[in-house]
Formats: sequence, structure tokens, C-alpha cells
Amino acid sequence: MVVTQENVAVNGNRRLSPDQIAAVLRERIHGGDLRAGDRLPTQAELADEFGVERGAVRQALRALQDDGLLTNVSKGSPPRIAQPPDPGRDEPQPTMVGLAPRITEAFSARHVRVDAACLTAESLIPALAEPLRLIHGGRIRPERIDVRILLPSRDISLAFPVPVEGRGDDDAVHERWLSMRNAQGHVLRHNLQTLRTHGIDVNITFRALPFTPPVKLYLLNGQEALMAYYMVMRREEHTDAGRLDMYDVLGTESLLFSFEKSAGQRDAAFVEESQKWFDALWETITTDLTLS
Repeated sequence: MVVTQENVAVNGNRRLSPDQIAAVLRERIHGGDLRAGDRLPTQAELADEFGVERGAVRQALRALQDDGLLTNVSKGSPPRIAQPPDPGRDEPQPTMVGLAPRITEAFSARHVRVDAACLTAESLIPALAEPLRLIHGGRIRPERIDVRILLPSRDISLAFPVPVEGRGDDDAVHERWLSMRNAQGHVLRHNLQTLRTHGIDVNITFRALPFTPPVKLYLLNGQEALMAYYMVMRREEHTDAGRLDMYDVLGTESLLFSFEKSAGQRDAAFVEESQKWFDALWETITTDLTLS
């Protein structure tokens, strides 16, 4: 049975569980009875209304906070209803569409930190175009920019891209990927280093992964994690070396999912664990990467 405010009125003599209390409050929020910015009743008032102990109310409030519906959940004043997210912000978008505005916002900080683990730097180059334009135009001025990028090592057998017919002694697919990785890395480094002319401390470092990343991950200022799955497909590419029939990915089209520390405990945990994962790789099994 779906728990509603009417159910509570009818079944007032039945003690509700924390999940049921959360469901009733969630309905009031979604139905507009409780609006963004409103304070909830006190825990004592809610405990009296639902006929439960305050511990059950606290569990219900924590569930709503995890859903991003409440802010300021503490032992002090009653929590408030959280502001709804910006339209479309939480909707997954193709990387080419969704990454640029998030990178631009990250560059408004005094100390910008971007960590990325990906197959190439293809998506980062256009995503950085707007913040670089704003800096060169004097609109924003971070004091320091630190960028760390993990890319697959040139020496491993990639899971993708790979020839459909299997690797041979002359792996044109691998050489094509390596050429793209190196060229895009050089462009990214050059574009960021031009910001030093504005007196900004810019540091960009590459490390080599000993495996093919199945996802792409971007960490922005330690506050947001953006992740997208690499979708493997069969496709053809016509090059100077001839037609390449391969299993490959189109990273710019991968749907990008955003997780923010400010969005609740689940998102915050994902951001923190993603940062730990990246740092652990950076400090242990990765090696120096030379863009030859």
C-alpha cells in the first residue's frame, strides 16, 4: 500500500516505520505542501504527529537528506526543504554537451583542480575553450590551475580500439589511437600553458595507466565527479593507411552523469571515493607518460 497523508489519518493508531514517515514527507514536498526554503516541523512535533519516537523521525530525515530533499539536517534548528536543481542540470547529457559548462563553472574557483581518467583528451579540449576565453578576456582569473590526466600507456594491448580481425604485427588501429592521444595531449598542454602569460600558476601532468579505462571520469575541484561509460561498437574509419574495421568508442557521445558533494550523502560519498580511486592510481601503478 502506498503511504499517504490520508493513510496516516486513517491508520493513526498504527506506528509507522522511518521509511513510511519519509514517504509521507516526500509526498508533501513533491505535492507542494512543503516548498523550497520552508522549515520542517521540529522532530518533537513530527514524532507527536506520527506517534513514534524521535529516533524514527531522525532516520526518516536522513533518508530525505540522502535524496537531496533536505538541507541543514542537524540536532539544532529544523531542516529546510532543499532548492530544486537547475533545470536539466541533473539530466545526463552527451559528454560534448555536458562537460563544457561544468568545466567553466569549476574555473571560477581561485584554485582550479581538474583530474581526468580517459582514453584520450578529445573531450577536454573543446570543454576548456570557454574558460580559456574568459581568462584571456579578463572575465575570470584563477590564481592556480592544476590538471592531472591519466591516459592508457602506449605499451599495453588496449581492450579498445582494436581491429575486428585481431591484432597483427602492424597494428594500424593502435598507431592511430596513439597518434590521437599524443596530439590531443600536446594541444591540451599548450592551451593551458598559454594562461601563464596572465600570471596564473599552471601545472599539467600526465600519467600512464596499465589498462584501458572502461569509463571516463572527471573530478572538478574535489566537489564534483562526472562519469560516462565507454560504449564499444563496431565501426569503420577511412585513413591514409586504408580502411580500418575496428571495435571502438565515441567518447564525445557517451552520456555524462554528474555527482556533487552538495547534493546529499550518496553523491558526496561517490565524489570522495572517486577522488580516492584516482589518487591511488596516480600514486601507485601508473608511470610517467611522454607525449612523443
